[in-house]
Amino acid sequence: MTAPSTAERALLLLQPWRRSLALSGRERSLLGGPLAALDAQLRRLEQRQLRLAVFGRVGVGKSSLINALVGDAVVATDVAHGSTRSQQAVPWALPITGLAALELVDTPGIDEIDGAGRARLAERVCRGADLVLLVLDGDLSRVDLQALEALVASGKPLQLVLNRCDCWSEPERDQLLEAIGTRLAAALPAESMLLPPVAVAAAPRQARLRADGRVRSEPLPAAVHPLRRQLQTLLERDGATLLALNSLQAAERFQIQLQRERLGLGRRAAQGLIGRYAALKATGVAANPLLLLDLAGGLACDTALVAQLARLYGLPIDGPTARRLLSRLSRHNALLGGAQLGLQVLLGGLRQLLLLAAPFSGGLSLAPAAPVALAQAALAVHTTRRAGRLAAAELLRHSGRGGQPGALLRRLAASDPAVRRWLAPGRRRRESDSLQPLMP
Repeated sequence: MTAPSTAERALLLLQPWRRSLALSGRERSLLGGPLAALDAQLRRLEQRQLRLAVFGRVGVGKSSLINALVGDAVVATDVAHGSTRSQQAVPWALPITGLAALELVDTPGIDEIDGAGRARLAERVCRGADLVLLVLDGDLSRVDLQALEALVASGKPLQLVLNRCDCWSEPERDQLLEAIGTRLAAALPAESMLLPPVAVAAAPRQARLRADGRVRSEPLPAAVHPLRRQLQTLLERDGATLLALNSLQAAERFQIQLQRERLGLGRRAAQGLIGRYAALKATGVAANPLLLLDLAGGLACDTALVAQLARLYGLPIDGPTARRLLSRLSRHNALLGGAQLGLQVLLGGLRQLLLLAAPFSGGLSLAPAAPVALAQAALAVHTTRRAGRLAAAELLRHSGRGGQPGALLRRLAASDPAVRRWLAPGRRRRESDSLQPLMP
């Protein structure tokens, strides 16, 4: 028996994972758009249908490139530019092993909208495409670089296409490609999933002198064979893998959105839970005269708090896992924890000393014991609230790992060089993003 491919493993995981999602009516309403996009991507994975988005400025020849690749005028073009107003998907009958169908998606020009809208369009195109073709018609412009930065930040594989190469001589074209490569190396991270640019002429024209003395341009056959050949080679090798990775990433994004929505709803409840545990711990510390029991009771209280927070946030963990979490939190906060422990030992020792001296002082030494107990209780409240917030932060980070889809992505990246090649280190957002508003 042969091991299942990356696409098969992704499908085997994602189908039951999707069926197991228990969404409330509110969650279905709030996450309706992302859920529909996820379901569309999972259908494409099941049907082995890969999408290539054609992206670029107005007038660079995106529609003409699609027509040239497909071999038919399936997308409208206009010499006035800007003929594409919305995304349009067309089938591409390019036979690829492991894939049942290919789609080329035409997109609006990125310079027709402002910078913020351009970033949103780039993100939307990335999420719905397994590979992006960024089309240029000359040297890189500021708008091109902004779009590239947004696309690279998503970790999406990118194929640069230099269109209208019939406008330059061969030496000029080579110099232009070299200049583009130099600017890309200076502007983008080295680990970007950016493939070398390919020069094409999607709709070349040639000037001809007519018998009446007038000069007219006449269309020539498209010259896109280098791009078609490069894409076919790439997709034969990694097409099914790219489709699987995009599906896993879509599932991971949805899992994170869902968890963060639930974490946001649990914020107020978590505040109340932490407050109750803080009061319980403070009462126990103030009433108990033995330091060791204070420390043991505090650890038990914090462990129970972590377990309760995990259940509240919909991320159940067992007792040993909760203790490991507390251990990690202590290591992350070693300096503060050491200071708190030192204060606890000092206050506990002072209280025990006062209690032992009571028979010899006629009970007068017990007078300062109450303020000491109150100080210990205040310290217990502070440490409990601190432990609760650190636990919530750790659970938030755990929710940002994308559940089962994220776990499979990490396993594939660790074990499969082909997968690791397409998973850029920058594809994940910083764990601190949107963390503070969800903290209790």
